[in-house]
Amino acid sequence: MNQKGGSGKTTSAVNLAAALGEAGKRVLVADLDAQANASQWLGVSDGGKGLLEVFTDNRKLVELVQGSTAPGVDVIASSAWLTGMDKALASEVGAETLLRRAVRKLPDKWDYVFMDCPPALGILSVSALVACHELLVPVEVSVLALSGLVSLLQTVDRVRERLNPELALAGLLACRVDSRTRLASEVVDSLRAKFGKDVFETVIRENIRLREAPSYSKPITLYATESAGAEDYRSAAKELNKRRT
Repeated sequence: MNQKGGSGKTTSAVNLAAALGEAGKRVLVADLDAQANASQWLGVSDGGKGLLEVFTDNRKLVELVQGSTAPGVDVIASSAWLTGMDKALASEVGAETLLRRAVRKLPDKWDYVFMDCPPALGILSVSALVACHELLVPVEVSVLALSGLVSLLQTVDRVRERLNPELALAGLLACRVDSRTRLASEVVDSLRAKFGKDVFETVIRENIRLREAPSYSKPITLYATESAGAEDYRSAAKELNKRRT
């Protein structure tokens, strides 16, 4: 999650999942963004009303699971039907807990369940914070991105206090890092100075192959397996797995 658009949320959800799948893990990606970019990237064109029905009609999440173009990775697809979720659930008591209840009913067959959140702190994003054990924050390396990060972490504190005391910070992942520029290095240094070990050692370098990969409905590990993007996400996946153990 990151409420700022263009921070690398979907890129990280898709490619971390693919790198973990490549390493033998079973991963489920739940796409909570109405733009459905993660779904399309993983080869699923439209999730229909599925996720909306999980919230409004108590439909089971497991019924929505589909395969993907990435080995070891399954998908719960999103669609434009999620656009009106805040309005649809405005009068629902405890709406932010519905996703958690649905997730707890999933079979125990995945090592990871990733939720790709929309770039806003609405009901879907808060529902994900309530449902999950850990939060991973992809951070675009820019000065403006750092100011929004403080606001997000304050929201996380409130959710932890009121709704999900188990919520932990898995880490901050610096994305779109142009190592040729001085600014990128300074922003990464600022992140490390402020958040210490919460910042991943791995950084995701700016890479044209990462931008091309969605057009081919393949994660970077399949589209350009020897690229810097593939190398970085494999490294980040190893670090994420190590942080969890």
